[in-house]
Amino acid sequence: MHANLEALEAVIGAAGQFEQIWCLGDLVGYGPDPNACVALLRRHSHVAVLGNHDGVACGKRSPAGFNPHAARAAQWTARHLTAASRRYLRALPDSAVASDFTLVHGSPRAPTDEYLFGAREAEANFAHFATSHCLVGHTHVPAAFLSVEGRRGNDVHGVGLRPDEPLPLLGRVRMILNPGSVGQPRDGDPRAAFGIYDAGRNEFCAHRVAYDVAATQEKMKSAGLPAPLIDRIAVGF
Repeated sequence: MHANLEALEAVIGAAGQFEQIWCLGDLVGYGPDPNACVALLRRHSHVAVLGNHDGVACGKRSPAGFNPHAARAAQWTARHLTAASRRYLRALPDSAVASDFTLVHGSPRAPTDEYLFGAREAEANFAHFATSHCLVGHTHVPAAFLSVEGRRGNDVHGVGLRPDEPLPLLGRVRMILNPGSVGQPRDGDPRAAFGIYDAGRNEFCAHRVAYDVAATQEKMKSAGLPAPLIDRIAVGF
Protein backbone atom coordinates (compact mmCIF):
# COMPACT_ATOMS: atom_id res chain seq x y z
CA MET A 1 0.00 0.00 0.00
CA HIS A 2 2.82 2.38 0.93
CA ALA A 3 0.47 4.95 2.47
CA ASN A 4 -1.22 5.62 -0.87
CA LEU A 5 -4.84 6.12 0.13
CA GLU A 6 -6.18 6.85 -3.37
CA ALA A 7 -4.69 3.61 -4.68
CA LEU A 8 -6.00 1.58 -1.75
CA GLU A 9 -9.51 3.00 -2.10
CA ALA A 10 -9.46 2.21 -5.83
CA VAL A 11 -8.40 -1.38 -5.16
CA ILE A 12 -11.09 -1.95 -2.54
CA GLY A 13 -13.68 -0.49 -4.89
CA ALA A 14 -12.55 -2.62 -7.83
CA ALA A 15 -12.37 -5.85 -5.81
CA GLY A 16 -16.14 -6.04 -5.41
CA GLN A 17 -17.42 -8.43 -2.76
CA PHE A 18 -14.69 -10.11 -0.73
CA GLU A 19 -14.40 -11.87 2.60
CA GLN A 20 -11.02 -10.66 3.77
CA ILE A 21 -8.02 -8.53 2.83
CA TRP A 22 -4.59 -10.15 2.94
CA CYS A 23 -1.93 -7.46 3.24
CA LEU A 24 1.67 -8.46 2.48
CA GLY A 25 3.39 -5.68 4.40
CA ASP A 26 4.52 -2.10 3.77
CA LEU A 27 1.24 -0.51 4.70
CA VAL A 28 3.25 2.68 5.18
CA GLY A 29 6.37 4.36 3.81
CA TYR A 30 6.84 6.54 0.69
CA GLY A 31 3.25 7.82 0.62
CA PRO A 32 1.39 10.67 2.37
CA ASP A 33 -1.46 8.88 4.20
CA PRO A 34 -0.04 6.30 6.62
CA ASN A 35 -2.68 6.69 9.31
CA ALA A 36 -5.62 6.75 6.89
CA CYS A 37 -4.38 3.58 5.17
CA VAL A 38 -3.96 1.74 8.47
CA ALA A 39 -7.41 2.88 9.57
CA LEU A 40 -9.06 1.82 6.28
CA LEU A 41 -7.45 -1.62 6.42
CA ARG A 42 -8.56 -2.10 10.00
CA ARG A 43 -12.19 -1.40 9.05
CA HIS A 44 -12.16 -4.67 7.10
CA SER A 45 -11.59 -8.25 8.14
CA HIS A 46 -7.94 -8.74 7.32
CA VAL A 47 -4.66 -10.55 7.85
CA ALA A 48 -1.50 -8.45 7.62
CA VAL A 49 2.24 -9.00 8.05
CA LEU A 50 5.12 -6.64 8.78
CA GLY A 51 7.03 -5.02 5.91
CA ASN A 52 10.48 -3.47 6.15
CA HIS A 53 9.08 0.07 5.83
CA ASP A 54 6.52 -0.67 8.54
CA GLY A 55 9.30 -1.88 10.80
CA VAL A 56 11.41 1.26 10.32
CA ALA A 57 8.46 3.63 10.69
CA CYS A 58 7.28 2.09 13.96
CA GLY A 59 10.77 1.83 15.44
CA LYS A 60 11.18 -1.96 15.34
CA ARG A 61 14.13 -1.88 12.95
CA SER A 62 16.88 0.41 11.69
CA PRO A 63 16.74 2.26 8.33
CA ALA A 64 20.22 0.92 7.54
CA GLY A 65 20.28 -0.11 3.90
CA PHE A 66 17.54 2.29 2.85
CA ASN A 67 18.41 4.69 0.04
CA PRO A 68 18.29 8.39 1.03
CA HIS A 69 14.80 8.97 -0.41
CA ALA A 70 13.34 5.93 1.34
CA ALA A 71 15.04 6.93 4.60
CA ARG A 72 13.62 10.48 4.41
CA ALA A 73 10.15 9.12 3.76
CA ALA A 74 10.48 6.65 6.65
CA GLN A 75 11.54 9.45 8.99
CA TRP A 76 8.59 11.57 7.85
CA THR A 77 6.25 8.62 8.39
CA ALA A 78 7.63 7.94 11.86
CA ARG A 79 6.98 11.56 12.86
CA HIS A 80 3.40 11.49 11.57
CA LEU A 81 2.19 8.11 12.83
CA THR A 82 -0.46 8.27 15.52
CA ALA A 83 0.11 6.27 18.67
CA ALA A 84 -2.63 3.84 17.56
CA SER A 85 -1.05 3.30 14.14
CA ARG A 86 2.38 2.77 15.68
CA ARG A 87 1.01 0.18 18.12
CA TYR A 88 -0.77 -1.62 15.29
CA LEU A 89 2.36 -1.79 13.14
CA ARG A 90 4.54 -2.93 16.02
CA ALA A 91 2.17 -5.83 16.68
CA LEU A 92 2.26 -7.16 13.11
CA PRO A 93 3.86 -10.62 12.75
CA ASP A 94 6.66 -11.41 10.31
CA SER A 95 4.52 -14.14 8.73
CA ALA A 96 1.00 -15.51 8.88
CA VAL A 97 -1.05 -18.38 7.47
CA ALA A 98 -4.45 -17.88 5.86
CA SER A 99 -6.29 -20.75 4.19
CA ASP A 100 -3.53 -22.76 2.43
CA PHE A 101 -1.27 -19.72 1.97
CA THR A 102 1.73 -18.47 3.89
CA LEU A 103 1.87 -14.66 3.89
CA VAL A 104 5.18 -12.80 4.13
CA HIS A 105 6.54 -9.50 2.88
CA GLY A 106 9.89 -10.51 1.40
CA SER A 107 10.35 -14.28 1.38
CA PRO A 108 9.59 -17.28 3.60
CA ARG A 109 13.21 -17.64 4.72
CA ALA A 110 13.79 -13.89 5.29
CA PRO A 111 10.32 -12.44 5.80
CA THR A 112 11.10 -8.72 5.76
CA ASP A 113 14.36 -8.63 3.81
CA GLU A 114 14.77 -10.95 0.82
CA TYR A 115 13.64 -9.94 -2.68
CA LEU A 116 12.33 -12.74 -4.91
CA PHE A 117 12.96 -11.45 -8.42
CA GLY A 118 13.76 -14.73 -10.14
CA ALA A 119 13.31 -18.50 -10.11
CA ARG A 120 16.72 -19.10 -8.54
CA GLU A 121 15.85 -17.12 -5.40
CA ALA A 122 12.36 -18.60 -5.34
CA GLU A 123 13.63 -22.18 -5.57
CA ALA A 124 15.59 -21.81 -2.34
CA ASN A 125 12.44 -20.71 -0.52
CA PHE A 126 10.00 -23.54 -1.15
CA ALA A 127 11.50 -25.53 1.72
CA HIS A 128 10.73 -22.66 4.11
CA PHE A 129 6.93 -22.83 4.11
CA ALA A 130 4.58 -25.74 4.77
CA THR A 131 1.43 -24.55 3.00
CA SER A 132 0.73 -25.27 -0.66
CA HIS A 133 1.28 -21.66 -1.67
CA CYS A 134 2.99 -18.50 -0.48
CA LEU A 135 2.17 -14.84 -1.10
CA VAL A 136 4.96 -12.25 -1.11
CA GLY A 137 5.46 -8.57 -1.91
CA HIS A 138 8.59 -6.41 -1.52
CA THR A 139 9.70 -6.32 -5.18
CA HIS A 140 6.64 -4.28 -6.30
CA VAL A 141 6.57 -6.49 -9.42
CA PRO A 142 3.84 -9.09 -10.12
CA ALA A 143 5.27 -12.59 -10.50
CA ALA A 144 4.51 -16.28 -10.05
CA PHE A 145 6.99 -19.07 -9.35
CA LEU A 146 5.87 -22.68 -9.72
CA SER A 147 7.37 -25.84 -8.25
CA VAL A 148 6.05 -28.98 -9.92
CA GLU A 149 5.96 -32.11 -7.76
CA GLY A 150 7.95 -35.01 -9.10
CA ARG A 151 10.38 -33.09 -11.30
CA ARG A 152 14.09 -33.59 -10.77
CA GLY A 153 16.73 -30.92 -10.45
CA ASN A 154 15.68 -27.29 -10.79
CA ASP A 155 11.92 -27.70 -10.94
CA VAL A 156 11.04 -24.06 -10.25
CA HIS A 157 10.12 -21.73 -13.07
CA GLY A 158 8.49 -18.34 -13.36
CA VAL A 159 5.32 -17.52 -15.29
CA GLY A 160 3.77 -14.19 -16.14
CA LEU A 161 0.96 -12.83 -14.01
CA ARG A 162 -1.18 -11.05 -16.57
CA PRO A 163 -4.08 -8.90 -15.37
CA ASP A 164 -7.50 -10.55 -15.48
CA GLU A 165 -6.13 -13.98 -16.50
CA PRO A 166 -6.94 -16.53 -13.76
CA LEU A 167 -4.16 -18.86 -12.66
CA PRO A 168 -5.47 -22.28 -11.52
CA LEU A 169 -3.99 -23.51 -8.24
CA LEU A 170 -3.29 -27.15 -9.10
CA GLY A 171 -2.80 -29.82 -6.47
CA ARG A 172 0.66 -31.01 -7.53
CA VAL A 173 2.01 -27.51 -8.17
CA ARG A 174 3.18 -25.32 -5.30
CA MET A 175 3.40 -21.60 -6.00
CA ILE A 176 4.96 -18.41 -4.71
CA LEU A 177 2.80 -15.52 -5.91
CA ASN A 178 3.47 -11.79 -5.88
CA PRO A 179 0.44 -9.65 -6.79
CA GLY A 180 2.54 -6.48 -7.15
CA SER A 181 2.12 -3.19 -5.31
CA VAL A 182 -1.04 -1.24 -4.56
CA GLY A 183 0.62 2.11 -3.98
CA GLN A 184 4.08 1.90 -5.62
CA PRO A 185 4.04 -0.27 -8.79
CA ARG A 186 7.45 -0.75 -10.41
CA ASP A 187 6.75 -2.83 -13.49
CA GLY A 188 6.13 0.06 -15.87
CA ASP A 189 2.37 0.14 -15.23
CA PRO A 190 1.35 2.93 -12.82
CA ARG A 191 -2.04 1.39 -12.06
CA ALA A 192 -2.53 -0.12 -8.60
CA ALA A 193 -1.85 -3.87 -8.57
CA PHE A 194 -3.66 -6.49 -6.49
CA GLY A 195 -4.82 -10.08 -6.69
CA ILE A 196 -7.95 -12.03 -5.79
CA TYR A 197 -7.96 -15.60 -4.50
CA ASP A 198 -11.22 -17.36 -5.37
CA ALA A 199 -11.47 -20.31 -2.98
CA GLY A 200 -14.50 -21.77 -4.74
CA ARG A 201 -12.75 -21.90 -8.11
CA ASN A 202 -9.35 -22.52 -6.49
CA GLU A 203 -7.65 -19.89 -8.63
CA PHE A 204 -5.69 -16.67 -8.24
CA CYS A 205 -6.17 -13.71 -10.54
CA ALA A 206 -4.05 -10.57 -10.79
CA HIS A 207 -5.75 -7.25 -11.44
CA ARG A 208 -4.88 -3.60 -12.14
CA VAL A 209 -6.96 -0.50 -11.49
CA ALA A 210 -6.32 3.16 -12.29
CA TYR A 211 -6.43 5.68 -9.45
CA ASP A 212 -5.99 9.44 -8.99
CA VAL A 213 -2.19 9.60 -9.18
CA ALA A 214 -2.20 13.40 -9.37
CA ALA A 215 -4.08 13.67 -6.06
CA THR A 216 -1.53 11.46 -4.32
CA GLN A 217 1.33 13.44 -5.86
CA GLU A 218 -0.13 16.74 -4.62
CA LYS A 219 -0.37 15.36 -1.09
CA MET A 220 3.24 14.16 -1.29
CA LYS A 221 4.41 17.57 -2.47
CA SER A 222 2.53 19.30 0.35
CA ALA A 223 4.15 16.92 2.84
CA GLY A 224 7.62 17.68 1.49
CA LEU A 225 8.33 14.07 0.52
CA PRO A 226 11.25 13.46 -1.90
CA ALA A 227 10.60 14.47 -5.51
CA PRO A 228 11.82 11.16 -7.04
CA LEU A 229 9.19 9.29 -5.01
CA ILE A 230 6.53 11.70 -6.25
CA ASP A 231 7.56 11.40 -9.89
CA ARG A 232 7.90 7.63 -10.03
CA ILE A 233 4.30 6.75 -9.18
CA ALA A 234 3.14 8.40 -12.42
CA VAL A 235 5.20 6.00 -14.53
CA GLY A 236 5.26 2.86 -12.39
CA PHE A 237 9.03 2.69 -11.86
